[in-house]
Amino acid sequence: MTLQRAGDLRLTPRGLWCGGRYYPCAIGKGGIRSDKREGDGATPRGVHHVEALLYRPDRMTRPAPWALPIGPRDLWSDAPSEADYNSHVRAPYAASHEALRRADPLYDLVLVLDWNYAPAAPYRGSAIFIHQWRRRGYPTEGCIALSRVDLRSVAAQVAPGTRVIVD
Repeated sequence: MTLQRAGDLRLTPRGLWCGGRYYPCAIGKGGIRSDKREGDGATPRGVHHVEALLYRPDRMTRPAPWALPIGPRDLWSDAPSEADYNSHVRAPYAASHEALRRADPLYDLVLVLDWNYAPAAPYRGSAIFIHQWRRRGYPTEGCIALSRVDLRSVAAQVAPGTRVIVD
């Protein structure tokens, strides 16, 4: 078990620990795994770091000075055979990807974690975010998801480099 420091987020059976309280959250439908693979639906075990905060400027005000807007052409590559696998890309992009600007509100506010990041190892998994849940208890594809209100609260308490511990 990794020792927790002040300011860390920690995923626990009770929820996501942040700022002295637990936030109910959802995790990947594949549970927590040390051997994360692309498409397995698992939340990767380990110590991750917040790399970026993305938001939809057409749906909310900038949540923090370091937040970056999500535009209509913003995508995330989930194509293991591509050099830009597990990174932010822009349309047009022919390889497999996930749209960051979605019709639903799941990615209105996104904390990007550094799982398998820069450089990414093919097939180790991509797009591990902290984002809004569909509804309480509904699993993700590997991300950590919170209610909209709780996500905004957590986002206000973190900065680039904040550790996210998943045991």
